[in-house]
Amino acid sequence: MNRTAPLISAWVVGLALTPTPSRAEEVVVFAAASLKTALDAVAAEFEATTGHTVTVSYAGSNQLAMQIIAGAPADIFLSAAVNWMDEVEGAGLTAPGTRADLFGNTLVLVGGPDAGPVDLVPGVDLAGLLGDGKLAMALVDSVPAGQYGKAALDTLGAWEAVAPEVAQADNVRAALAFVALGEAPYGIVYGSDAVAEPGVQVVGTFPADNHPPIVYPGALLTGAADAADSAFLAALTENAADAVFAAQGFVVLP
Repeated sequence: MNRTAPLISAWVVGLALTPTPSRAEEVVVFAAASLKTALDAVAAEFEATTGHTVTVSYAGSNQLAMQIIAGAPADIFLSAAVNWMDEVEGAGLTAPGTRADLFGNTLVLVGGPDAGPVDLVPGVDLAGLLGDGKLAMALVDSVPAGQYGKAALDTLGAWEAVAPEVAQADNVRAALAFVALGEAPYGIVYGSDAVAEPGVQVVGTFPADNHPPIVYPGALLTGAADAADSAFLAALTENAADAVFAAQGFVVLP
């Protein structure tokens, strides 16, 4: 699916395809941790094609938003939730007309290689399933993956019982690592995280209506001054990037 960001004119998009720019520029991106595998691949191709440099800082969307509001220098913000982009936009730090919803995702329960399937329906006994183990999640009060996960468990009526057994991590990739390393038998992460980590398997997928829609908005920040910044954001909406993100389990939004 060919999508052209409404925020960027065709001549800027063309810059992303220029093999030898007259001046190499650095694009500084603050991105949700769950984007890492796909975004690293797209950034590497962009660098090879344009000669520009892409520097990406990955963390929980909440941490990144607060850093941007506090004055951290960045050109692009890619959030895993609308509310944290709202915070940055509300602070007057997004470039007008550049915000767009780029990707969606699924929310899944993952376990180790020997874990069996779990039917995620109302009344599911996750606490009993854990036994003496922990349920790995991103911070449930601030990190989008943790917030989505808590909402989904609330909907199933499982949160109250399982809350004391939750091991909270700073971001979703850290929660994923708990399961991959065998430190927790189960974890709640995005479907794309499960694709990126061969040490886990999806044992259940939460119904989409169990939690708020998972949407990744992106925007240029007011500090973005180079054509390369706009060109990289535009490149995230092109066919090649769509294919990379889709292969990693993301939903490409129109």
